[in-house]
Parts: sequence; structure tokens; C-alpha cells
Amino acid sequence: MIQNIPVSAISPASMGASAAASKPATPAEATESFASFLKNALDGVAAQETNVHNLNDQFMIGKADVNDVMIAASKAELSLELTSQIRNKAVEAYQEIMRITM
Repeated sequence: MIQNIPVSAISPASMGASAAASKPATPAEATESFASFLKNALDGVAAQETNVHNLNDQFMIGKADVNDVMIAASKAELSLELTSQIRNKAVEAYQEIMRITM
């Protein structure tokens, strides 16, 4: 899921003190950190999709507002679209690296 994280929460200023004091991460630690971030993001996208299905069910029985359903559906659609674009860019980068190494 793409979370609503304020930009100030991920700015270099917020990372400065703790990142500068610690030693640099090893490649294995960086890979694990990126993998966990990616897994959390994908889990969030799946959670948004589940939320849309639940809201659709509630709407059909008259317990949810159409506005809530449409907003949730739009958020889930945008998250999925962003995820697929990120995947496409990652595949392109991998293919470019493979072309360079051959």
C-alpha cells in the first residue's frame, strides 16, 4: 500500500542524526531493508484492494456511502497503477544492466 507519509518524514534532515551516527549498511542489510520496504508496500496495496471489496459489499446492502466506495476504489486503482509502473521501471533497469554486461 502506498501510505500517506509526509515528505518531511522521509527527508534527509529527519534521517541525518541517526544515519550519520551509525555505520554504513552492508549490501546484505541494504537488500533486506529494501525487500522489507517493498513487501510492506505491496501488502498495503493488497489491503487497499481488500478494503474496496469490503466497501463494495457494504454498499450493496446499503451500509456504505457511494462517495466512500468511489474514493477507496480510486485510491486502490492509483496504488496498483503506481506499483505496476514501478515494476515496469525495475524490469527496464534489469534489462539495461543485462545489455551492458553482455
